[in-house]
Amino acid sequence: MTNSPTVIVLIGLPARGKTYISKKLTRYLNWIGVPTKVFNLGVYRREAVQSYKSYDFFRHDNKEAMKIRKQCAIVALQDVKSYLNEEGGQIAVFDATNTTRERRSLILSFAKENAYKVFFVESFCDDPEVIAANILDVKVSSPDYPERDRDSVMEDFLKRIECYKITYQPLDPDDHDKDLSFIQVINVGQRFLVNHVQDYIQSKIVYYLMNIHVQKHSIYLCRHGESQHNIQACIGGDSELSSRGKQFSKALRGFLENQKIPDLKVWTSQLRRTIQTAEELGVPYEQWKILNEIDAGICEEMTYEKIKETYPDEYSLRDQDKYHYRYPGGESYQDLVQGLEPVIMELERQGNVLVICHQAVMRCLLAYFLDKSADDLPYLKCPLHAVLKLTPVAYGIIKITFIKIMLKNLYVFTFSHLADAINQSDLQMRMCIYILLIFLLGKKKKKKKYIYIYIYNMCICMYLFIPSRNIY
Repeated sequence: MTNSPTVIVLIGLPARGKTYISKKLTRYLNWIGVPTKVFNLGVYRREAVQSYKSYDFFRHDNKEAMKIRKQCAIVALQDVKSYLNEEGGQIAVFDATNTTRERRSLILSFAKENAYKVFFVESFCDDPEVIAANILDVKVSSPDYPERDRDSVMEDFLKRIECYKITYQPLDPDDHDKDLSFIQVINVGQRFLVNHVQDYIQSKIVYYLMNIHVQKHSIYLCRHGESQHNIQACIGGDSELSSRGKQFSKALRGFLENQKIPDLKVWTSQLRRTIQTAEELGVPYEQWKILNEIDAGICEEMTYEKIKETYPDEYSLRDQDKYHYRYPGGESYQDLVQGLEPVIMELERQGNVLVICHQAVMRCLLAYFLDKSADDLPYLKCPLHAVLKLTPVAYGIIKITFIKIMLKNLYVFTFSHLADAINQSDLQMRMCIYILLIFLLGKKKKKKKYIYIYIYNMCICMYLFIPSRNIY
C-alpha cells in the first residue's frame, strides 16, 4: 500500500494523548492491512533507568539524564529500522514527546538515510480540565508511579510538564516547518491543521484522526436473534427470525431498558433478521447495507456439509485461508473489512451505539476493537443471544463486557476484561490458582461459590476471545 516505509512521529507535551493516538492509529492501520508497530520511548527509558524518582530527570539542564534520553531515542530508532527493513513492517509509530527541533532533526536525518517517509502528528492541548483528566485517568497508574498517592502523582507530573514547556518548540506551518508533512490535532479534535500530505496512506491517517474522539461512550455489538436458517445450519440468505429469535428480541429490549443507556443509537443491516430484532426494541434504528452478512455467492443458503459435498475444491480453499478466500460470485473477509471502514469511522465519531449485525460482520468489527490479526479474525466467537459491550479506557485500550441474554429472564451474568490483557497462558494460570484455592478453603462453601463463578467467567472469556481454528 506504500511505496516506501513511513515513520509516524508523535509530538506534544506529556498528558496530551499521544499514546492514545498511537495505539488507536496502529490498531486501525493493522486492521486495514498495513503492518504497523508502536515504539514507545517511555518503555526504552524505563529499561535504561530502572527506578523513576522525580521530575528532575526531565529537566533540560540535567545533562546526564539528557544523554540517557537521547541514547534511548537512538536505540528505539534502530529498532524502527529493524522492523521496517527486516520484519516486513510498513509503518512505525514513534511515540515520544519529540518537542524540540533538535530531536525532530535527528529523526528526519535517520529517515533520510533509510529512505523512509516521515509524517508528524502533533497533539496540542491547553485546556486544563482535559490535561488534569488525562493525568488522573492515565498517569496515576503509570509504571513511573508505583505505590504513589494521587496527589503526589499529580504534583510531580505537572512539574514534569513544566520541564518540557521550557524547551517546547511546536511545529511552525508558516515558516520553519512549512515543507514537512503533518497534522496538528488541537484540543482533542476541536480543530485540525493539515500540511503537505504526501500520499494515500498519509491521507488515510488524516481521515482517521479527524474522526476519533475521546468522550466516554460504549459500543454494543450483537448478532440478530436466531433465524430459520440458523436452525437449518444454512449460511447467508434473508430468512426471518425463529420463535427463539423473537424471544431474544424481547429480552434484548428488557436488557436495554434496564441499562438506561443515554442517547443510544441502533444500527442494523438491511436483512430481515436484524430488522426484526431491532423492531422489537421500540426505538428508532438506522439500516446500513454494508452491515449485511458476507455474500456467500454460489454457496448462499447451503449448509457447510452441502458445500463440502457439492464444491469440495472451494471448501478446501476456504479452509486453507479463510480470511482471503472469496466465495465464487461472493465476498471474502478481506472484502468485508474494506467495506466496513465507514462503519468504523462512524462508530469512532458517535456516542453510545448498538450494532445488530451478523457473525462475519461482527467478527470484522471485533477484530478492529480487539486488535486481532487477519489470521485470527475469521475465528473470533460471536455467539447468538449475547451482547458484547466495548468501552474505550486509558491508552486506547478496550474494556470488554460479555452479557449473556436469557430468553425468559433478563441475563445470566456479565464479565469484564481489558482487551490488552486477554491471553491464554494468563487465564490458565489464574484458573490453576483459583482451583487450588477451592481445595484450600475446604468446607467454606460461601467463599468457594464465588471462586466457582470466577472460574466459570474465565472459561467464557477463553472461549470468546482466544481464537480457535475449528469453528465456521
